[in-house]
Amino acid sequence: MSKRILWTGKSLKALIIIFLLVDAIGKLIRHPIYVKGTTELGLPESSVAVLGAYLLLATIVYAFSRTAIYGLLFIVAYLGGEVAITCSAAQVGHPYLFPIVFAVIICAAEFLINPKIKNILSLKNQ
Repeated sequence: MSKRILWTGKSLKALIIIFLLVDAIGKLIRHPIYVKGTTELGLPESSVAVLGAYLLLATIVYAFSRTAIYGLLFIVAYLGGEVAITCSAAQVGHPYLFPIVFAVIICAAEFLINPKIKNILSLKNQ
């Protein structure tokens, strides 16, 4: 694996972790923007902190290389729920695309870093 690919993956993962931490903390402290966005999707205000706690835990698990695969699964599950909720909210435009694209980027970053993911997703016969 080349150093350029490895550093690209690590840089992308660091940006992803920062983004997810900001999102989780915003939900945990019940920032008005996060509360408004959640209630507009039809979820109760009480769910904001729960979603923040889940996302924070998943991000922490994802941040450590030994547990990154589990964290990746937790985050992708969270984003899948986000897609379902945004689709059912019937908002204008295509807001469900962001979590889909974000999940693909997270998987791509982990693919660049983690050889276990490369082995799992490899199409080559071994």
